[in-house]
Amino acid sequence: MSGHSKWSQIKRQKGANDTARSAAFGKLARRIAVEAKKAAGDLASPGLHAAMEKAKQDNMPKENIERAIARGTTADASALESVVYETYGPGGAAIVIDAITDSRNRTSAEIKHLLSKNGLALSETGSALWAFERKAEGFEPKTTVKLSPEDDKKLMVILGEIDAYDDVEEVYTNAA
Repeated sequence: MSGHSKWSQIKRQKGANDTARSAAFGKLARRIAVEAKKAAGDLASPGLHAAMEKAKQDNMPKENIERAIARGTTADASALESVVYETYGPGGAAIVIDAITDSRNRTSAEIKHLLSKNGLALSETGSALWAFERKAEGFEPKTTVKLSPEDDKKLMVILGEIDAYDDVEEVYTNAA
């Protein structure tokens, strides 16, 4: 009875869970490092405090949070920077991609590739941000766009592909 071992099931499920947690913790650590760099290590900074709270909500260990803050305040932290890309998706839905990268050119090329693969292109700076309001936890849409079921399905595929890229922190859309 191959494949019916309880240990095999546990190992497979644990491996999948550990992979997902690792990816989430990596994104949180990069966000904390960037915010620590902006705040020069000041723990009272609203941006750093919000990033730390988000990490605590996701059960990130305290040691990992402290390591991310230390990495953000060291000299090699200058490599990390936050970038925002904008585009329009199916049905005219505005898409804002928030990323943290150590190579702006590499990330830009990869985002362009992901978008062109789905028939989209990057927009000019500010062309989609007008539809969003910046909050402490990210971007919140000011207006929403109603999509057809086909456009909604296409948009979900595009958002999934973009979100799977390592440097992408969050993807926002104003689709209803």
